[in-house]
Amino acid sequence: METQKEKLLKEDEIGLWIEDYDYIFSDFDPRPLSQRGLSEDFLNEAKKACLVKSSEDLELKFLVSRKQRNYNEETVIKKRLKEYFKKHALEFKNEYKKIMNQGIYFILAGIIFMVITTFFLVNNSSSNYLLTFLAVLLEPAGWFLFWEGLDLVIFKSKERRPNMEFYRKMSKARINFVDY
Repeated sequence: METQKEKLLKEDEIGLWIEDYDYIFSDFDPRPLSQRGLSEDFLNEAKKACLVKSSEDLELKFLVSRKQRNYNEETVIKKRLKEYFKKHALEFKNEYKKIMNQGIYFILAGIIFMVITTFFLVNNSSSNYLLTFLAVLLEPAGWFLFWEGLDLVIFKSKERRPNMEFYRKMSKARINFVDY
């Protein structure tokens, strides 16, 4: 017979033991369960467990003492968790898109400035001070925008990806409470 621990080791499950429902929520938030903020400890543990799971079809299981279970509260908690994860998944997705778009715009603007600079330098056979000044001004601006755009696309977006993936996975996860 498979024990509860062995069941939790399945690929698509994240199992967390909690003594009561307050472990999921912030101790400092006095609002009702349907509005309370989530505990940083809970989120950190869920992130650690979620990011090592390769499965896209996750199940978040809370193991609660049979004596502590309250089915009405569990329904509210499930709804609150789903809302929270969906909201944050959308926020991180939008932030990620914004960073990528800004990076692409910077890269394109940098390339345009470099092309304009090249045009000024190639077509400036006479000593036209204005065109030379514009070339001197636009060349570093072009390189700056180009490299800053690459930094956004390659590195900054990569920093945001784990949070985006966590909230995306958790927004789709099944949430269940189980006796222990």
